[in-house]
Amino acid sequence: MDKKLVHILCGPLCFGLAILFLQESCGFKVAAAAGLVIWMGLWWIFRPVDIAVTSLLPIGVDALFNLVPPSLVISQYFSEIVVLLLGSDLISLTWSSTGLDKRLALKALCNMKNDARAQVVVFLVVATFLSPFLPNVVVAMLMCPIAAAMLKFSGAENPAGTSKGVAIMLAIAWGSGVGGFASPLGGAANLTAISYIEKFIGHEFMYIDWVTRFLPFVCIVLVLNIFWLMLLPIEEKFAGSTKAYLQNLYKGLGPVKRGEFLAGGLFLIAMILAFTRPLFAASFPALKPAYAFFICGMLTFVLRDEKHQVLLTWKQAEKELMWGMFYLFAGGLALGKIVTETGAAQKFAELITVLPLSGGVETVGIFTIFATLLSEISSNTAAASIAIPVVESTARTLALDPVPYVLISVVAVNCAYLLPVSTRAIPVGYGLNPSILFRYGGMLSLLNIVVNTIVGWLVIKYIPWFGGI
Repeated sequence: MDKKLVHILCGPLCFGLAILFLQESCGFKVAAAAGLVIWMGLWWIFRPVDIAVTSLLPIGVDALFNLVPPSLVISQYFSEIVVLLLGSDLISLTWSSTGLDKRLALKALCNMKNDARAQVVVFLVVATFLSPFLPNVVVAMLMCPIAAAMLKFSGAENPAGTSKGVAIMLAIAWGSGVGGFASPLGGAANLTAISYIEKFIGHEFMYIDWVTRFLPFVCIVLVLNIFWLMLLPIEEKFAGSTKAYLQNLYKGLGPVKRGEFLAGGLFLIAMILAFTRPLFAASFPALKPAYAFFICGMLTFVLRDEKHQVLLTWKQAEKELMWGMFYLFAGGLALGKIVTETGAAQKFAELITVLPLSGGVETVGIFTIFATLLSEISSNTAAASIAIPVVESTARTLALDPVPYVLISVVAVNCAYLLPVSTRAIPVGYGLNPSILFRYGGMLSLLNIVVNTIVGWLVIKYIPWFGGI
């Protein structure tokens, strides 16, 4: 209790100290905005209260100190992007309730070889493939029980107590995170970036433009993860055929049911509407991806499965919707709004520009390190909310186009490996030792920073199309 009390008090204490020491040089509002960043960052790290509670701080702090007009803060809590999250989450709930998510995962895993290293790679690839379409946490929650059951079947009492179990759990922890930036729907951090980019460019950022820019990055990061996992000690052989075990599980599901078909169909329709929007944007200017997913999400309360029951009831939705994720995303946007509107982002940018930055590889490196460190100690949404306004302001101060640097920062905030925070906490709950996560993730994080910095600099320097949105 004493430790928790210290963690609770450290947030408001640092908020007050920031005002005390920065007010004279930066002004009260900038100092308070900086203090709020520190406060929320500390609470996101130590978690003395739920992360969703921390995400509501901008409302109360702004009401007390009148940092920006309240409407600017409140509007972030049901923005267009939150509507998109709501719609996609409603659809993903039907995947779980109908069993479609388990069917897809098992179908992919059934084709594995009966070899430890091959299975590690398959778990990584499947988690990476699912994470652009489902929330990262959902992917980890889906994959970990399957991995645990398979490992127990192969003779492991503790799923994460053997070297092969460690490697598979690491593959899930990392794959469910790094694949997220392949699609705007892969995480709230991506939608945070889109909201900032759209404000800067003054028009809609099409989802197809996102995929064409980030798919090569995902492939590079995936190869890097496979390379590192293959270097880990994976000594045990499987006792018996886990492939046969998984095939039996899949056969037990029976044929595809009407509910599964409808759940997959709704998601497919919403995805098609999102990615083909350039074809009908002129005729239906208001039908943005957010509303396409919301409409399909609402249909889950109407369409009926093979048992003549609706795919989703409101009671189910009320209980299972990821409300905390909505508040986390919205709170990040609200924090970003306060940071930018008070001028704090510009002040942060001025501090960074004291360094000898010219827009080259050193600039990409600083931005990548900054965004990665934030993501390692908090959720990627929280990291994006803090990093993206600073990156944008810094790029403007250096007279650079901020769009490509923001896009590179999106890669960084989605590549976190060290601490049992956010998605990575789920495999830890299944027995993965946090110290192992830290030990193996540390070097991979450094490698990722180096690779993303070099590739990002090459893309900005030699592929102008990357930032030309």
